[in-house]
Amino acid sequence: MGSLASRRLGRTGLLLTELGFGGAPLGNLFTPVLEAAARRAVTAAVEAGVGYFDTAPLYGHGLSESRLGEALRATPREAFVLSTKVGRRLEPCDPRTVDGGAYVDLPPFRPVFDYSYDGVLRSVATSLARLGLERIDILFIHDIDVFTHGAALQPERYREALAGAYPALDRLRREGTVRAIGVGVNEWQVCLRCAEDADFDCFLLAGRYSLLDQRALDMFLPLCARRGIGVIIGGPFNSGILATGAVPGATYDYRPAPAEIRARTRALERICRAHGTPLGAAALQFPLFHPAVAAVIAGMRSADEVEHNLALLHHPIPGGLWRDLKAEGLVHPGAPTPAG
Repeated sequence: MGSLASRRLGRTGLLLTELGFGGAPLGNLFTPVLEAAARRAVTAAVEAGVGYFDTAPLYGHGLSESRLGEALRATPREAFVLSTKVGRRLEPCDPRTVDGGAYVDLPPFRPVFDYSYDGVLRSVATSLARLGLERIDILFIHDIDVFTHGAALQPERYREALAGAYPALDRLRREGTVRAIGVGVNEWQVCLRCAEDADFDCFLLAGRYSLLDQRALDMFLPLCARRGIGVIIGGPFNSGILATGAVPGATYDYRPAPAEIRARTRALERICRAHGTPLGAAALQFPLFHPAVAAVIAGMRSADEVEHNLALLHHPIPGGLWRDLKAEGLVHPGAPTPAG
């Protein structure tokens, strides 16, 4: 196996490799992934030293958990940290009615929101069965944000989660069944509220601390740094555009990128080119400069993508790039970077 630098996740005893393996693509996100390709991707990550893997029941309606677990079973359990999520249960349904949104070629299940105490415990049990592994290290309450539920329904979902899901996860933590509990969402605001309302070890924030969005820097990330709450950044490429650049069809937040995002991305690309740096390298490394961030997760669907992301992680970036990005207002002036 290779090796990657590791960081402690907040106050927990868990060590995460700086680069984590995002399991969403293994659930046929946007395009199908062959079973053999999924296994090769996970195996390549393990052999390269990646030691943190994240998945969820939503990802491919169970496909991601099943594929990730199958591929990891040959790896000593102490060699990796595994996280999955609660908040949706998968109900069997007519194959003709399957609607996976951005996920394609799915098994006949319908995800149903369930943030109840008993529903969460059942969700954990079924996740373990799909994974075929003896334990899960980190459990996240999934998608209790406005991005998912809309402004009208989100407050109710939030109350359900804090009244049901949180006590269930807290029990599992106290019993030692899991090492850490947290919230995985697409908005820093709900993370900030959760940090005030309950005792979470960590947060998985997707797409909201990136080269295209640094608003989490003002309140949320400083709070986590002060309290020793671990942060994992998902979606460093904002679902695509920071990996591909502003090409036709580029996606941002799982949708076609709007004009203002494409324009901002072109400005980022221009400065990166001037410093001989791939845009993807700057995007992947940027979140790791913040002291509260333990790891950044990139979705990977093939061994080639694993190799590519590792190359981006290790690509040298001159300090002048960060100075120029700040000078042009593309990066928050207070964002931690090597150039200050």
